[in-house]
Amino acid sequence: MYKLSEFVKTRRNEVNLTQEEFAECAGVALTVVRKIEQGKTNLNMDKVNLVLRMFGHTLAAVPLHAIDNQNTKVQ
Repeated sequence: MYKLSEFVKTRRNEVNLTQEEFAECAGVALTVVRKIEQGKTNLNMDKVNLVLRMFGHTLAAVPLHAIDNQNTKVQ
């Protein structure tokens, strides 16, 4: 399972957009994209959802045991 920061940065790079271009397309400020990609934790959920919507995703509640199981799998 990707961390939010890794997911956004990887997907943004896959579509060959700079942070500035991506922010404009998503309708958010550049600082929002930077904070997400830096792994900051003080994020506005509405802004995060605008960013995730660009990739057909949204924030969702995930049971902790699902995250714990992912972190213990050997890859």
